Amino acid sequence: MEDRELIRAAIRARENAYCPYSGYGVGAALLAASGRVYGGCNIENAAFGPTNCAERTAFFKALSEGERQFRALAIVGGPTAGALQESISPCGVCRQVMAEFCPPDFRVLLAWGEGEGQYRALTLGQLLPLGFGPGNLNRERSERDADV
Repeated sequence: MEDRELIRAAIRARENAYCPYSGYGVGAALLAASGRVYGGCNIENAAFGPTNCAERTAFFKALSEGERQFRALAIVGGPTAGALQESISPCGVCRQVMAEFCPPDFRVLLAWGEGEGQYRALTLGQLLPLGFGPGNLNRERSERDADV
């Protein structure tokens, strides 16, 4: 799948954003290794804590359908009134979720449009240097504790 197609899917996902408090809609499109694309949008809540980001929505949808390998993620966002104007970057919680399921070379497209020069392609390693993931855990201890 071409980058522009994935960005278009993120733009479409943004249309479903529920953001009455911030007025800032975010859309994400996650490309699984299977070739399937999972869209996600931000979903706000008056209590704020239960709010979910677009990136995590896309990941959780894919994971709940059995996907475990991913190729790329496109993200778009901005005020719901008006056109996209700048790229946005995923929050730290979303980066940590990515680190759980994706290698450091996982591609992340930060877009403000689908045209040439309207997005930046980065890796998860660039977004989360020195990140903490499953490989940092002492697996021997984790397996022993699971038996208790």
